[in-house]
Amino acid sequence: MADHLIDSALLELLACPQSRHPLRLDEAAAELACTDAACGLAYPIRDGIPVLLVDEARKPSGS
Repeated sequence: MADHLIDSALLELLACPQSRHPLRLDEAAAELACTDAACGLAYPIRDGIPVLLVDEARKPSGS
């Protein structure tokens, strides 16, 4: 299923626009999550395209 959401080679190149840390794929939520615990933003993937806009990102719980 991961191949349907985003190409693994592309995922290796992407970084969080806010923290500049790598992103990890959350297949169940169809989003890319920042690996920096202090940031924690999650960016949606729409039609196979990651939307790497901080304004579109889901904030971590408790924020």
